[in-house]
Amino acid sequence: MSRELNPGNKAPAFTLPRDGGGTVSLADFAGKKLVLYFYPRADTPGCTKEAIDFSRLKSAFGKAGTEILGVSADPVPAQDKFKAKHKLSIALASDEKHRMIEAYGVWQEKSMYGRKFMGIARATFLIGPDQRIARVWPKVSVTGHADEVLTAAKAL
Repeated sequence: MSRELNPGNKAPAFTLPRDGGGTVSLADFAGKKLVLYFYPRADTPGCTKEAIDFSRLKSAFGKAGTEILGVSADPVPAQDKFKAKHKLSIALASDEKHRMIEAYGVWQEKSMYGRKFMGIARATFLIGPDQRIARVWPKVSVTGHADEVLTAAKAL
């Protein structure tokens, strides 16, 4: 079902369709730092705030030699709409088949109003230039999260 990735583990490889067409792969970021964040659903309040926060800090991440990629199971057209609606500047990838989501261990049992279901846990991975996981935030609270990740990226 889900596996746990820890700092020092090699980041699982992926190739996914991305916003605007084309694909994005882990290999595209070789030699660079990457913030890989998983979000449950495009255009919901928490996911929107998180994406806007990462977009707001994109240039600061760039100065720290760090790229940002958001991943959800939403289809690419939904992500394109989300990106355009909120003027997001970060890349978004789609994993409708959940292969990458499961490889990173973020497809988990969730509970809402007493109902249990499977879904994407909001989590962030900071991947180093060597494509090893440098830091993991397994249960993200959106407020202040992008700033915290930026601090970690600068320190890496």
